[in-house]
Amino acid sequence: MKNPVGYFEIPVSDLDRAVSFYESVFCCRLVRTVIDGHPMALFPSYEEAPGITGALAMGESYTPATAGSRLYFNTESIDETLARVLSNGGKVLYPKTSVGDLGWVAEFQDVEGNRVALHSP
Repeated sequence: MKNPVGYFEIPVSDLDRAVSFYESVFCCRLVRTVIDGHPMALFPSYEEAPGITGALAMGESYTPATAGSRLYFNTESIDETLARVLSNGGKVLYPKTSVGDLGWVAEFQDVEGNRVALHSP
C-alpha cells in the first residue's frame, strides 16, 4: 500500500515571484509547465526518494492563504531555511519548536501569503 498523499499544489498569484522565492529558499530548480490551462512550476521529483512532490499553481481556483491545510517541507536545517525565507521576503509565523522524538518544526509565510511548515529530524 502507498502513502495516502501523493502530490500537492501551492496556490500563487504571481508565478515568477513565487518561483524565485521557492528556488531560493529550498535551493532547487522548479520546472515551469502548463497543466489543464494553469501555469505551474513543478518541484523536483526523485524516483527512488521517499516523500511526495508538487507544484506552484496559478489560476482562478488557486487562492493563497494562511488558513487551511499545512504542508510540511523536509529540511536539514530549519535555522538556515528560515534565514533564506526572511532574506527572500517571507515571514516566520511559528518559530523553530521541538516536537520531541519527531524532531523540529517551524512555519513561515511565503511571498504569496501562504502558510508553509518545515520539519527537520
